[in-house]
Amino acid sequence: MRSRTFATTAQPTRAVRYRDAERTLWTRYGLAPTERFVELKDPTARLRVLDIGFGEPVLFVHGLLGPDAFAPLVRELRAFRCLVLDRPGWGLSTRLDYTKSPLGSLVANVLDGVLTGLGLDHVHVVGASSGTLWALRFAQSRPGRVGRVVLVGAGPLLAEQRVPSWLRLMASPLGALMLRNTSLETLRSILRPAGHAESLDDGRIPNELLAWRLAASRDTEAMNSERAMLRDALISWPTARWRAGALFAPPELRAIPQHTLYLHAAADPAGRIDIARRITDLLPHGELDIMDGHSHEPWLEDPRGVATRVTSFLQAA
Repeated sequence: MRSRTFATTAQPTRAVRYRDAERTLWTRYGLAPTERFVELKDPTARLRVLDIGFGEPVLFVHGLLGPDAFAPLVRELRAFRCLVLDRPGWGLSTRLDYTKSPLGSLVANVLDGVLTGLGLDHVHVVGASSGTLWALRFAQSRPGRVGRVVLVGAGPLLAEQRVPSWLRLMASPLGALMLRNTSLETLRSILRPAGHAESLDDGRIPNELLAWRLAASRDTEAMNSERAMLRDALISWPTARWRAGALFAPPELRAIPQHTLYLHAAADPAGRIDIARRITDLLPHGELDIMDGHSHEPWLEDPRGVATRVTSFLQAA
């Protein structure tokens, strides 16, 4: 593992802009993460992790909104060492080719390599949105390395789960055009149907978070990488359905041994309560916690409320 090593596919000036926006975001929440880089051999990649706090280690795996959007939640999780991963291609992590191997084994190898690179044997894992798939695949494939699992927001876990409109759009040919014309208004147009309209209007999603996310789109390979993952591993096109190989079959969920908490907003536009309930019923130690509201990333609306639930669940171990 290397700390403070400059490793990115972006040009230096773009990386500087991205780092500046990122630093401003974390400063708003009174935090100064330590930056660590991990070299993976299988698959070959250089991944970045932001390291914040002390205590039991918790690995955070993000969805489309990106890694640093966890900042308001991390600020409230004072009892843990929070390890926020830049998924491959995001932030300052290098990209992966998702056509080279099945998504499940690729995800498990990546997260296993991250833990090894950080010198950790065992972590709890928090996955948000599509990161829920990563978290459960890791728990399934490396049960000895994963303590408890927290899933936040509807993710691509069962075939009945529909593909959210913003992911269908990104995977479409129009998605490529959108990536070339990224703007603050485009970003807001993605966040609003994800249940964040009120938070955008009342300032709970601060300008610093929007500026960082815009920098991720403009100054890193994040969105090109995310679109490649969607089209190559998650969504079949033109049917715009989840690929069968990316989802869990019920027997796979029944075999996951970890205690798992599923935090699901009552009106999450990306999913349905009945599907969330079926997932937690299939998991041998699954718990469903239904929160008020309609946010796909509920910690943006209520970081303290989500943190209280996560802390209580993880400390129960």
